[in-house]
Amino acid sequence: MLAAKAADIVGLYLAPPENALVISVDEKPQVQALERAQGYLRFSDGQTYRGFSDRYKRHDATTLFAALDVATGLVTTGHYKRRRIELLDFMNKVVRQHPADQEIHVILDNLSTHSKKGGAWLARHPNVHFHFTPTNASWLNQIEVWFSILAVRVLRGASFTSTKELRGAIERFTAAYCEDCSPFAWKKEKVHQVTLKRCYSDLCKQPLAREHQPRDQRRRFFLHRRDGVRGGPKR
Repeated sequence: MLAAKAADIVGLYLAPPENALVISVDEKPQVQALERAQGYLRFSDGQTYRGFSDRYKRHDATTLFAALDVATGLVTTGHYKRRRIELLDFMNKVVRQHPADQEIHVILDNLSTHSKKGGAWLARHPNVHFHFTPTNASWLNQIEVWFSILAVRVLRGASFTSTKELRGAIERFTAAYCEDCSPFAWKKEKVHQVTLKRCYSDLCKQPLAREHQPRDQRRRFFLHRRDGVRGGPKR
């Protein structure tokens, strides 16, 4: 099942249907608006270091919905509650940005709010097709890459006094990002399913890849290949 679903997603990245639009959609729940205690240290060279202590005041949270246009890299965002009705409201916002007859393929994870039974919305939008990533394979969804960029450039270590200020920072970053964005280059063509090990000791018994082998072990392997004789070099 993983390989089949993964092949479907990878196929959309590498060879999308002609004239079709591929959109990667997901939500980032519980983005905290934390007001952090700030401090400054001035060094002897005149430079100032700004640091944050582990003390903070919590000002609620927001759930960020985002849609990535795989072909262009453009991102559309919205702030909603994490329910199916809000997801569909966000999808309405995304779909309205394109012609009514535009074929759209949407990549989502298999969260219950995404894959819940009942295709009334899809029936009203026959040009939209949902594709779900396999369980525990959200890395196949390209919007996760953008979420990582957002976390590093905007959220990590930042201080916000309200969710309004937090949302404003996210929206300003998104607008600036879209002014000079480019699509992500997807290079992985095959995804293989691997049987999970029952315990850590079983994982340790697997032979290491050559680049992870100890240096002396790699050297013995090199001598063996160079001399063409089992057991080591010729005497």
